[in-house]
Amino acid sequence: MDLCALSSIGAGLNRPESVLATSNGDVWAAHWAGGGVSRIRPDGSVRHHLPKNPVADIHPNGIALMPDGSFLLANLGDAGGIWQLTQKGALKPFLTDIEGKALPPCNFVSVDAKGRIWISVSTRRAPRALAYRGDVADGFIIMMDENGPQIVADALGYTNEILVSPCGQWLYANETFGRRLTRFPVLPTGGLGACETVAAFGRGLFPDGLAFDEQGGIWIISIISNCIVRIAPDGHAATILKDYDPYFLDEVETAFAAGTMGRAHLDANKSAKLRNISSIGFAGKDRRTAILGCLLGDHLQTFRTPFTGVEPVHWHWNVQINE
Repeated sequence: MDLCALSSIGAGLNRPESVLATSNGDVWAAHWAGGGVSRIRPDGSVRHHLPKNPVADIHPNGIALMPDGSFLLANLGDAGGIWQLTQKGALKPFLTDIEGKALPPCNFVSVDAKGRIWISVSTRRAPRALAYRGDVADGFIIMMDENGPQIVADALGYTNEILVSPCGQWLYANETFGRRLTRFPVLPTGGLGACETVAAFGRGLFPDGLAFDEQGGIWIISIISNCIVRIAPDGHAATILKDYDPYFLDEVETAFAAGTMGRAHLDANKSAKLRNISSIGFAGKDRRTAILGCLLGDHLQTFRTPFTGVEPVHWHWNVQINE
């Protein structure tokens, strides 16, 4: 797809890494500064829903909408954990420790059709950049249900976005610096079975964002290279979009191979239009408008696609905020 086909929505966003859409036409994005979320209305207007009781070092990465209209925030700040932002603007801890230990910075959070909450922690290392390597695998996944939280998968290569499949039988997980998409069978108990590799990625692909379409495709969003790859039901991977400077990508690949990749390689992204895309959501009444979250932009890029995004669990949930 040509970059000219992209349109933009929103303005004044702050590291809108994670995006989601609802049936009323709203698009929501993580808002890094202030620890909240941003709302982009169908008319293009933007409102920031920030906590009335801000807590230092709360920086949302992944976000998830809850049935009561509140948001769960995967906090990538040093304080770590999952926090909850209510419709009235109250910020409170939701899950900040597990197995007697404080939760590290959390990458992503999602809710499935059974109300279970899934959380990814990319690494136990501090700073996180020490895990930007192919030989580090200390990320893990938490499942939380009525019985409480439990670690259900461990030793992953920088766990990023995780989603239960539309059929409910699998949990898919992107391992960004493991450079693969993996999946686990979801057991009746809510635990996970043995993992298997769905796709392994090579040069330029560092899988971050994840989504499904109704035609059985899996969408992968790669940071750094600004690539979108769709994996068809037969396993064929097709590149939908890419936007990168080949010389910069060579630098990144050299650093990754040498084990010296750092934060600067994410923050110095060189491209024509895309600002280090990191996630995807499907919006519009037909869910054929792709919305791209990003690490470095102050707005979101969108494009139309012939594929229909799977209706997310939160599609019809309503958020009533006095703005």
